[in-house]
This record gives sequence, structure tokens and C-alpha cells, in this order.
Amino acid sequence: MMLDEQTARRFAALTLGHLGREYPNLLMHVWTGPDDGGAPAALHPIFFGSFDWHSCVHGWWQVLRLARLFPAMPEAAAIAARADALFVPDRVAGECAYFDRPGTAGWERPYGWAWLLALHAEAERHAHGWGAALAPLAERLAARLSAYFEKLSYPIRVGTHFNTAFACLLARDWAETRDPALAARIGARALHWFGGDRDCQAWEPGGDDFLSSALIEALLMARILPAPAFADWFAAFLPRCAEGLPATLFTPAEVSDRSDGKIAHLDGLNLSRAWCWRGLAAALPALAPVGEPAAARHLEAALPHLADDYMGEHWLATYALLALTG
Repeated sequence: MMLDEQTARRFAALTLGHLGREYPNLLMHVWTGPDDGGAPAALHPIFFGSFDWHSCVHGWWQVLRLARLFPAMPEAAAIAARADALFVPDRVAGECAYFDRPGTAGWERPYGWAWLLALHAEAERHAHGWGAALAPLAERLAARLSAYFEKLSYPIRVGTHFNTAFACLLARDWAETRDPALAARIGARALHWFGGDRDCQAWEPGGDDFLSSALIEALLMARILPAPAFADWFAAFLPRCAEGLPATLFTPAEVSDRSDGKIAHLDGLNLSRAWCWRGLAAALPALAPVGEPAAARHLEAALPHLADDYMGEHWLATYALLALTG
């Protein structure tokens, strides 16, 4: 399964339909007084759509990436026009100002922060000045992530927004060419948190997971370690992988109610597992005989359901793009 222009157009159309849709909106906001509020677009002059801030951020990452991969598709012009209107210094300053408010030290940490770095990296690949405009926000959140990783004594292994390894993956990709100190810190902390992990039982999925705590960790270590060291680490971490064990990692999650926002996360789990299995098979070719079929099964389980309900529609195409392109 590969990304073609028809699929790219479908993904872009889905996401363009909600990037500027202000309501419904899950507004995670700390009120410091009775008048300390406002409509989503007043608080977040760029990232006010897509139900919540982080989904809007990675929705923008998705459509910018699609426009770069398929510049001739009709949706690319609409994507560029919207980005030209929003990724401008005064609106970015408004997003920065929100992070200066009281009570925002941990707001959107680490998931939204890491996705903002991914968006900035993608924006820099376009010749429109979007990356330069977003740079102040990216640099601010990179500094916050660096301080957070340094003080985080124990990794957070849940399969949701708080997952440490996933934030490290996105942040490290950004930092490699922009912030060598952050990239080095992520590498050192990843080894500290995960380097000694052995015989993972993979007790997943949880009822609202959209990330595989086991596979995300393994994918991070594949990026951190040299190939021979990663092969040794992986052999100890998932020693029965070649036998298709733990079976939980090879079996797509069942989604009982796609109108339930938390249960709908499981479609994202299937997509993110497909992304991980493909990445791991590329890093360790001996995994391909089990990893590639596992990726295909997870993709087949989730791809038909991206637009079944707004609870999934507002974010799933991002993870489908990850799964199809790595």
C-alpha cells in the first residue's frame, strides 16, 4: 500500500474541511479569572480548528506534506493560500503569547510541542516563508521540551498524548539539523529511559490507545542506536518477535464505536503500528517477513474508516500519512 495522488487528494480534502472549522472545539484552557477567556480563534489565531490545538497543528503538517509530495494536485493551491494567510508573524506572535500565560507551563506537553516542531520542519521545506514565520514558536517549544526531558525522571509509556518516546521521535527529527544540543539530550535520555528494557510483554492495547508503547519505543531506539547496537537491543526487547509474539503487537485493534472519541483512538493505534512496523522492518531487514504483513493488516483495518465520524476524521489522516510514507 503506497500513497498515490488520488489518496493524497482524499486526505487533503478531509483535513481542509476542518482546519478552519472552529466548532466543535475541545478548549483546554486554564482560567485565571472570570474574564480570562475567549473564543478558540481569539485564543489561538492559527491553530483553532480541528477540534483541538494539537490536531490542528498536525493537520497542517499533513496538508503541507501532501502539497509538497503532490504539488500538481488541485488542493495544493488551496493549502498554500490558507498557509499564506495564517503563517504570518503577527499570528505566530499570538500563538507564542498563549504560552506566556499563567498555567501554560505544561499545556500541550509533550505531544503538541513535538508536533509543532514537525510542522516547522515541514514548513521550512516550502519556499513561502512559512518556516521562518513559525520559527519563534518552534524555538520556544524546543527549549521547553529540552528542559522537560532533562527533568523527567521516568518515561511515560502510555499509548496516548503523553507518550515520551513519540515526542522524542518527532523532536529529534527536528533537532538533528537545528538544535544539536537537543538532539544529543534526546539520545542520552532515551538510552537512560529505555536502554535497559528487556522482554517487553506488550500489554496493549489499552482502551484509548493511539500509539503502541512497545513499537514506538523500538522505533525511537532504531533512530538513536547504530544498526548493530539496535539489533542487539531489539533482540533482547522483543525476543520472540520472529515467532509473531507477543501476539498483541501483530493483531489489529477492534473499534467498537467510532463516534466515541476515546474508543476511536484505536483506529489511530492501527495506523501508528503500521508506521512503526514499516520503520522497524527498514531498520532491521530480518524483521520484514513478520513486520511487513503486520503493517498491511493494521492498514487494512483502519484505512476504510478515516471519515466514519468527526471524532476520527479530525485527526486520523495524519496517522494514515505516516503509515503510508514513514
